[in-house]
Amino acid sequence: MGEWVRLAVGVVVLLAITLTVLSVGGIGHRAAAVVAVLRAVGQLALVAIVLRVVFTAPPAVVAVLAVMFSVAVWTAAGRLGGRALLRPVGLSCAAGAVVAIGIIVGLPVLSRDVRTLVAVSGIVVGGTMTASTLAGRRLRDGLVRRRDEVEAALALGATPRQACRPIARSAVYEALVPALDQTRTVGLVTLPGAFVGALLGGVGAVDAARFQIVVLVGLLCAEAIAAALLAYLLGAPATLPLAVDGPGGG
Repeated sequence: MGEWVRLAVGVVVLLAITLTVLSVGGIGHRAAAVVAVLRAVGQLALVAIVLRVVFTAPPAVVAVLAVMFSVAVWTAAGRLGGRALLRPVGLSCAAGAVVAIGIIVGLPVLSRDVRTLVAVSGIVVGGTMTASTLAGRRLRDGLVRRRDEVEAALALGATPRQACRPIARSAVYEALVPALDQTRTVGLVTLPGAFVGALLGGVGAVDAARFQIVVLVGLLCAEAIAAALLAYLLGAPATLPLAVDGPGGG
């Protein structure tokens, strides 16, 4: 019981500091921070219960993976403009996740069991969601900022895809910067969650490092596919955006 009390106190203190910083800085988003924490607590509690069932009934993993993927696609599409982008976002996330998870679990690079499948899938699908969101937002922002450049290329006879290609490439690169930095600095700047989690779970340091490097490279692969495919699917717009606003802006 004492552990849960310390956990609650720690979370409350950290959240209070976060809210104080946001208030002093006049940044706002205080309500969003509180809601995010409450959602995280509730969702993780629910996931813990669900996974206890999944680990005893492996066929249920299909439903868990379906929910993970659906929420990821819905979240990324919502950030980029809503339901109209569900299809391209879904295709992009699916392509990245299927390739990376298929290789990691299918070869298998790691042990082929339900726990590994769920852990790797959660990390990889989350990565494709982030990469798709970043690529889509950077693409839209680039099309707004470099509208004159695109229109000039179109006037010279370029197709929409040719005119937008440099912006799409830049968007993909920017979307991959977090994954590249994380991979490049692992062990020197940060100890990623998968590595720390494996250590806390009693796995040896060598096995934890092996798991982490597979996850990092798998993430990079999945995010590269997702970002590149989404930039391709959205990289030949019939009309150029006039301003960065709404869910896709910022």
